[in-house]
This record gives sequence, C-alpha cells and structure tokens, in this order.
Amino acid sequence: MISLRPSDGEPEYPRLLEIWRSAVEATHDFLTPADVEYYAERVPVYFPAVDLTVGVLDGTAAGFSGIADGKLEMLFVHNDFRGRGVGSALLREAIERHPALELDVNEQNPSALGFYQRHGFATVGRQETDGDGRPFPLLHLKRA
Repeated sequence: MISLRPSDGEPEYPRLLEIWRSAVEATHDFLTPADVEYYAERVPVYFPAVDLTVGVLDGTAAGFSGIADGKLEMLFVHNDFRGRGVGSALLREAIERHPALELDVNEQNPSALGFYQRHGFATVGRQETDGDGRPFPLLHLKRA
C-alpha cells in the first residue's frame, strides 16, 4: 500500500536525489551524462523551495513531488517502483490540495506527457528552453 507523508527535510535529501537520478536516467534519454550531473548538483538546491511530499511503498521512499505556489515543480518515482501507482498517488494528492494545479513537462519525455494527459492535463503552452535556459523545451500543462 502506498502512503504519502511530508518530507523529513534535509536529512532525506540524499534519498530524494537517488530517486530523482533513477527516474531521470530511466526516462530522460535526451540528456547526456553531463546534463544529468549538471542537474544533479542543482536539484537539492530546489528542495527547500518546494513543499515536498514523499510516496512510500513497501516501507521505502519510492517517489516524491514538490509544489510551490500551486505549481507542480517536480514529481519523480524511482525506476524500481515505476508502474506501481506511486506517481499517480502523488499527483492525485497534489490536485486535491491545488485543484488549479499547473506544471511543466519536458517535451522530449513523452511518457511523462502521457502520464499527465491520462490524469486530465492538457498542453496550454510551450517554451524553447527549460528554467535554466538550456535547450530542453518545456510544455506548460493545466487541468483540462
């Protein structure tokens, strides 16, 4: 059974980074290893800026989401736990807390786009670069 809880904060950041890395390496094949390392150094800096929720499955932190100002800034599930409902549970909880939830998704990550579309999100905009100005287009999504 999946349970959701607030993050334990900084002591938990190493596990959240492990989850992030596993998810990115499994789904972001458009990133080079150097790109992954670039973001791996930045991701922990973002953790304190978002409200983090952790999805726990089989007693293990399996995924997490981060929300700031009604926007889903991050949702990642460890590759070992993909397809077991952790991401859906995190997203449902985020929508319950923020019914007008918005998010961005990498255009080059069709599996993530499909996941959000299955949960009622539609593309409402696009930008050529990510939040760091790097050449990874983002799609802006809102609940349909």
